[in-house]
Amino acid sequence: MSRKWIATHHAAAPDSVAARVLFAEALDNEGLLDDELAARLADPAPPRPTADGIPLLLAVSDNGPEMRARDTAKFMALCSIAQHFGRPSTPTDQAWIESLFGHVKTEHPHLETLDDPADLARELERVRRHYNTVRLHEAIGYVTPHDEHTGKGDQLREARRTGLQRVDAQRRAWHRNRPLP
Repeated sequence: MSRKWIATHHAAAPDSVAARVLFAEALDNEGLLDDELAARLADPAPPRPTADGIPLLLAVSDNGPEMRARDTAKFMALCSIAQHFGRPSTPTDQAWIESLFGHVKTEHPHLETLDDPADLARELERVRRHYNTVRLHEAIGYVTPHDEHTGKGDQLREARRTGLQRVDAQRRAWHRNRPLP
């Protein structure tokens, strides 16, 4: 799991429409909303399974009514997205989102003071870009979600290990060659 924050949608009250809009935006942002999927979403016919009958993506979420709604389930099926729900009143089942909210609220406390929706949307987009492309994440080996998604994560972690080993060898050599006082 790479912890990438893909999309944000602002709604006065979360409902199945907001969930569908958010997921459509996320699919589009990731380049997954191709012509075939757009055609499936435009056609109200029952969903057709993928070639092997297995959904392509998995959406893990809490038990919010917008995610449990029948319309959301139909939309997810059309998009070949399976749904998995955490247990009620068990925040550890949604640890990734609790962690995201905790980091965003702690690192950007000014967000809670914004009262203009346009300002909030602009700031959340700025924070999302920072979260995905600048902030190093402990859970994925101190690389960014963008690095992990573009396949650079392993290379960066290996370069870091190699660099640390080189510096450690230099430090040890310096101490070995240093005359005793």
